[in-house]
Amino acid sequence: MAAAAGSHGGGRRRSAVVVPLLLVALQLAGAASAAGLPLVINTWAFRKAAETAWRVLQQGGSELDAVERGCGQCEIDQCDGSVGYGGSPDESGETTLDAMIMDGNTMEVGAVADLRRVKNAIGVARKVIEYTKHTLLVGESASLFAVRMGFPYEDLTTQNSLSVYSKWLNQSCQPNYWKNVVPDSSKSCGPYKRPEKATYKEEEEAISRRSFHNHDTIGMVVIGARGAVASGTSTNGAIHKIPGRVGDSPIAGAGSYADSTAGGAAATGDGDIMMRFLPSYQAVEYMRRGTDPTVACQKVISRIQKYVPRFFGAVICANTTGSYGAACSKLPGFTQFHFMVSSPLLNQPTEQVVDCI
Repeated sequence: MAAAAGSHGGGRRRSAVVVPLLLVALQLAGAASAAGLPLVINTWAFRKAAETAWRVLQQGGSELDAVERGCGQCEIDQCDGSVGYGGSPDESGETTLDAMIMDGNTMEVGAVADLRRVKNAIGVARKVIEYTKHTLLVGESASLFAVRMGFPYEDLTTQNSLSVYSKWLNQSCQPNYWKNVVPDSSKSCGPYKRPEKATYKEEEEAISRRSFHNHDTIGMVVIGARGAVASGTSTNGAIHKIPGRVGDSPIAGAGSYADSTAGGAAATGDGDIMMRFLPSYQAVEYMRRGTDPTVACQKVISRIQKYVPRFFGAVICANTTGSYGAACSKLPGFTQFHFMVSSPLLNQPTEQVVDCI
């Protein structure tokens, strides 16, 4: 009996030791996760955008503030000519802007598309959240809204965009986004119209005839120290697009997505294809199930490839513990994807690279 009692008492002592050790282990795991926060991750090697967003967080700004200022920096810098004014003129020679911003706490989204004569598209998108019950404003009406919110009208055309447009006209408007029209859009400029007798043909050279740098949207995900998530995008869209075209960037779930219970994601690439698959939303849902961010990114790229084997695109993903990853679709001339990461685990905003799949 004494032995049995001693054995039972020893069991209680071992339990008393095990429980504190378990608590310590959980605390250490939590500390390890928290060490990776806050986090800023953005598409492409847009370093100044990453630095700006990180600085906003360090100065006590919110996750939405960081996204707005970070993407806004790219609008100022005209990142790669694919963000902000003076880039990607459409068929009429005009530069128009698309942007969105999303609050992962409230699931509110503000977005603008086909914005004209206003430079700070991401700023206008945020005002859609703050001062309207809408989600997306487009075209001339979006510009009028921006002016009411205090944004000035400014010319988005530059000498460079005029030069790009002139060169395109001199190349018989090649490449362009028309198909199955007359005159033959692969050989001459428009105006185009539907042929009287419709004949449809697949366009196999679309990717090879368009530069990969036609779609370098900035997409950004910011996760705060307590796990709150925000995301956003800004772009001037596809170069030589048909006027009125809107891609994936200002569409919630396509261009980016944020949910503070799971994580955030943002996409870049051929928006006309990628928006059909809502890759940012899908990636966040994968992470919600516990999928590693890198694997989540790879899964959404692979899903698109099943339908469009040769497409240009990439996705960045981050979960609420500070883990992150990226993936891209491999093409000749595009075998790696560069993106920026800022976190307490890094000495400074750091450019990282992933091999495409």
